Amino acid sequence: MYTIMITEMEKKKITMTCHVVVLIVLCCVLPVRSDGSDHKYKAGDPVPLYANKVGPFHNPSETYRFFDLPFCAPAHVTEKKEALGEVLNGDRLVSAPYKLDFMYDKDSEIVCKKKLSKEEVSQFRSAVAKDYYFQMYYDDLPIWGFLGKVDKEGKSDPSEYIYYLFKHLHFEIFYNDDRVVEINARTDPNALVDITEDKEVDVDFMYSVKWKETTTPFEKRMEKYSQSSSLPHHLEIHWFSIINSCVTVLLLTGFLATILMRVLKNDFVKYAHDEEAADDQEETGWKYIHGDVFRYPKYKSLLAAALGSGTQLFTLTLFIFVLALVGVFYPYNRGALFTALVVIYALTSGIAGYTASSFYCQLEGTNWVRNLILSGGLFCGPLFLTFCFLNSVAIGYSATAALPFGTIVVIFLIWVLVTSPLLVLGGIAGKNSKAEFQAPCRTTKYPREIPPLPWYRGTLPQMAMAGFLPFSAIYIELYYIFASVWGHRIYTIYSILFIVFIILLIVTAFITVALTYFQLAAEDHKWWWRSFLCGGSTGLFIYGYCLYYYYARSDMTGFMQTSFFFGYMACICYGFFLMLGSVGFRAALFFVRHIYRSIKCE
Repeated sequence: MYTIMITEMEKKKITMTCHVVVLIVLCCVLPVRSDGSDHKYKAGDPVPLYANKVGPFHNPSETYRFFDLPFCAPAHVTEKKEALGEVLNGDRLVSAPYKLDFMYDKDSEIVCKKKLSKEEVSQFRSAVAKDYYFQMYYDDLPIWGFLGKVDKEGKSDPSEYIYYLFKHLHFEIFYNDDRVVEINARTDPNALVDITEDKEVDVDFMYSVKWKETTTPFEKRMEKYSQSSSLPHHLEIHWFSIINSCVTVLLLTGFLATILMRVLKNDFVKYAHDEEAADDQEETGWKYIHGDVFRYPKYKSLLAAALGSGTQLFTLTLFIFVLALVGVFYPYNRGALFTALVVIYALTSGIAGYTASSFYCQLEGTNWVRNLILSGGLFCGPLFLTFCFLNSVAIGYSATAALPFGTIVVIFLIWVLVTSPLLVLGGIAGKNSKAEFQAPCRTTKYPREIPPLPWYRGTLPQMAMAGFLPFSAIYIELYYIFASVWGHRIYTIYSILFIVFIILLIVTAFITVALTYFQLAAEDHKWWWRSFLCGGSTGLFIYGYCLYYYYARSDMTGFMQTSFFFGYMACICYGFFLMLGSVGFRAALFFVRHIYRSIKCE
């Protein structure tokens, strides 16, 4: 038994320390808004152009460094310093071989004349066959393009396909006064190199530059990248998703409110009448188990840890939504989301420690230190093991998804210097909060035997019923989220996503409360874990949707992309399980306390 007391002075010191830590982490890690707000140029000034990565178009996680392919390289390749989120996103920016000076047109400028060896031809052909694309950034504006094309017209046998490499890139750049506003890159369809056969090929890599003036203001130059998700037909689908979810919520809440209010009202009247009529009359229904309903569950340390982790992830999600709604995650703000996730998760670890430790002590737990360690590792542990495996796969593929050793050290230091101390401080505060459980009924010494129940009242069937309704409220929006995270779509309608998230929480809470009532009415008093599992079961449905999306809605292939998709989606769905499980448990606990506080319990 450990006893740690915190004085008022120590509390002030802890608060000041937390503020300092927040400032240090935000200043060192959060990316500066890179929309080029300070980039003003004069005619002939060099404008920064960085080559980022190449990779198969249908495998978003499988990306490689730009010069892993035998492109023309500048004399001195310099790497751009990147923020933490950019590295986590797989960005590896290096100086590009093209020179696009401000307002300086070029016509068929030769980058280099290169004699491709057989191995290099084979490398390019393999890339073209896999629909490789390249990505660059010009004044922080993204540039996309394909490396070549495959001529399949009139050919049924893949061995007859003809593979072409694009050798001429044309840049069309729009400017407004002294600012770069827009850039488009297209390939010359007539400037092709046949790379079908393994033989040496002479290639003249060229590019052209054309500058045009535009009236589009500099402040709106990023809007074109977000317009795709705001097109009328896309908005119609999103609003259909909202209406579908709202109808689901209204029907569910109306049904549950009507049934539960009527049933509970009858129960209250019945129990009040029974108490007046005959004290020795045998009780039935949920009142019958009033002496067992607040009996502490098995594995209460694990339940408290899951509740703490789920509450932390819920807080993290809310903060992410706040940042999204205020416009932090604008299109192509490289790595902003990953940086925000790392920093906010580190700073909210105190919430997990406080919630878990406080609830564990309310359940009369004694080994709060072990509970605190369990809280810290319940989500981070599986995530760390998944990362170790997937990072090893990425290293084997020499992909940019493999984190450099320095980045791993930075994340480890954040965990040691920020996450762990805040977790401990939160745990100490939760232990010393002296909060009581506030059970309306006394718990009997010996538990009542639970009567035999039909199969559909078992844990797994109840989880299936509990997870289906919340999932049905969000599944339309899931496709757009998946297409953004595991594809090249841009998702910017965060307001609609936030509404869907609120609906998800409401449906999860209501369905968990309903199933808890039916469980108690069947005289089954082991509702603690059941409510958490039913609330979190939506995470399992989302993972089931992953299988459908991978095989039916995407063209992802290969061991690396498959392992990344299912590995990281398993972690995300596990996070949803913890978060929604906490929401369901809190709703069920509030409901159970309310109904047992409304009756007289001996």
